[in-house]
Amino acid sequence: MQLSSLAIGALALLTNTATAFVTPGPTIARPFGSTRLFISSWSAKDRKKDREVLDVDPAVRIQSYLKAPEPVPSRTNLDGKVVVSGWVNAKDRTDQTIFDLLNDEESAFDFSTIVAFVEDAKFSKKRLISRSARYTGLLDKLEFEQAESPGALPTVAQLEGAKSWVADAQGDVSKVIEIVDRAKEVSSLENVSILLANAQDIQDVAEAKKAVAALEAMDDNKAYSLIVVGAITEDPAGSSPYQIKEFGTEEGLLLANATYSRDEGLRMMTDTLALASGERKTFVFTEVHDVNQTETKLIGGLREGGYSRPQELDHMITKGPEVYKEACENYTTRTPTQSPFDEWVLEQEKLEGESAEERRAKAAAETEAKKKEEIDDIAKEWAKREYFRQSMAGDMPYTEEEYRKSVWERALFEGDLKYRMVRGQDTDERKELADFKSNQKKKKEVMLERAKASLQDLLDEDDLQNGDDDEE
Repeated sequence: MQLSSLAIGALALLTNTATAFVTPGPTIARPFGSTRLFISSWSAKDRKKDREVLDVDPAVRIQSYLKAPEPVPSRTNLDGKVVVSGWVNAKDRTDQTIFDLLNDEESAFDFSTIVAFVEDAKFSKKRLISRSARYTGLLDKLEFEQAESPGALPTVAQLEGAKSWVADAQGDVSKVIEIVDRAKEVSSLENVSILLANAQDIQDVAEAKKAVAALEAMDDNKAYSLIVVGAITEDPAGSSPYQIKEFGTEEGLLLANATYSRDEGLRMMTDTLALASGERKTFVFTEVHDVNQTETKLIGGLREGGYSRPQELDHMITKGPEVYKEACENYTTRTPTQSPFDEWVLEQEKLEGESAEERRAKAAAETEAKKKEEIDDIAKEWAKREYFRQSMAGDMPYTEEEYRKSVWERALFEGDLKYRMVRGQDTDERKELADFKSNQKKKKEVMLERAKASLQDLLDEDDLQNGDDDEE
């Protein structure tokens, strides 16, 4: 999917940077995720300054609404032991993604042990012991715990000692309540993150409210996050924007045809586990395919503005489309402050609206014009030196300007030759000069023939007129 937005800079450059410094409280912690930033040709300081004075309708240009990406707070207890249940049981996939996300060294997670709670430990070890798991250090943290029976949850004893539990409810809302009841019995648990996929069949809001009530009844020392999505697809993560609703409400009921990317759902699960803004919340994520929907424009603006995925999600949780719509409405009720950069910005928007082919053609034309100007300057210098040299040798019947015009083609040849020599391009001065003189000789011969033919035509016309006069 292609999301359009306008960067303010004159030239957009692409660079990698880790910008989401997740902070557990007032101090800055390790970077959380990375993103591709569109950075203008001016400095970040100038960009921030001009963004503050530039007053543009956010409905027209979303970057006038968004602030520069800033660190977002993370939870403070993302270490120790985490139990992951409900994955690595299928034969058609490895389910390594969830473990890679929890082991990401650029994330806010600092788990020392990652326990894969599975139905068949021997089978699951073969699925997860991969080359990438070895290179990323996942194998150094990974342990396996086998369920007492297929589909069973970890026992209290198997969960004891874990600070976090990441669980797949296997598309069953009643399983959410079972997970909550089990978590209440484990004293060491501080974070419970649950994924409820394939929830498009849940059409009874009362059923959803029961699950939410169970979560809310947990002790305050246990933070939870519930991620609810539709039928799972294998689309790439981030391929579609999304909207967020609250589970347990009428608005939080999914349509019967709702779908969601498997990898995107796992990312949302781990990101909400990491973010402080994800604590004690229930989220219903729906893919958005309407290019005119507010979420499409807002998420596109966040990504083009340099927000990492955690920063983007935090913005959508804490502000979302409601605050953006409010900013658009507020703009229409006041008189915008005029900025000296308005005309410049409009010109940049026009430039950025040009197609890639138009930009290439324009750049090529500018390069060619610059080349011609440099060759002309070299040619003038060559003609000036030749005029001076011949003037010192004897009488010069021409003025400098007249002489330059008479040798201008040779001067341009010398200018082009020197231009290429200075830039290290292939040249053969002797051969090229011989070819030039040969071409000039041929050109003079053609011009002479044309002059003779023209003179003959005049003479023939004169003879014809004289003949007519004699007859009279």
